[in-house]
Amino acid sequence: MHYIKRYLTEVQCIASKLDMEKIGQMVDVIINSRKNAGRLFFLGVGGGAANASHAVNDFRKIAGVEAYAPTDNVGELTARTNDNGWDTIFVDWLRGSKLTMNDVIFVLSVGGGNAEKNVSSNIVRALQYSKEIGSKIVGIVGRDGGYTAKIADACVVVPTISADTVTAHTESFQPVVWHLIVSHPKVKLNEMKWESTK
Repeated sequence: MHYIKRYLTEVQCIASKLDMEKIGQMVDVIINSRKNAGRLFFLGVGGGAANASHAVNDFRKIAGVEAYAPTDNVGELTARTNDNGWDTIFVDWLRGSKLTMNDVIFVLSVGGGNAEKNVSSNIVRALQYSKEIGSKIVGIVGRDGGYTAKIADACVVVPTISADTVTAHTESFQPVVWHLIVSHPKVKLNEMKWESTK
């Protein structure tokens, strides 16, 4: 019971410390992109990739945003990994998608990428390319936020309460934050099923 209580207490603490201003900035970036017919590209690996797939559904269905996650296409993902290496999967996918300055890159990652430590270098290279194009970058990351937090236009860093629960809390709070965004009155265009059922 000790661990359960500690974990749930950490959840409460993290929720109270989330940067509401950064979330508001993310809302504005997404609204502006939608006004300019921009697309939303979710980048994540592992749990971030699974969260990206869910987020794509929500933003397409609820917010009317054209959204994609490269990791949803396992055929292309594995072909690119096999032929050109893991580091280039996202940047090459974005090139193939003809990324524009109206598009938004949305990173879901625990570390946010770190080129020096060779951690999530595929995200780092994609973000470097996005900067070249002039696309906006947002993210929900953990720990110090890594490369994503350094260069993003708006990034929520999930506060670290305990070193042994960084990944669990970061990947849990990514859906909390994007559900907040997608259900925000400025973003939401379509009612969700259970909210519209009487």
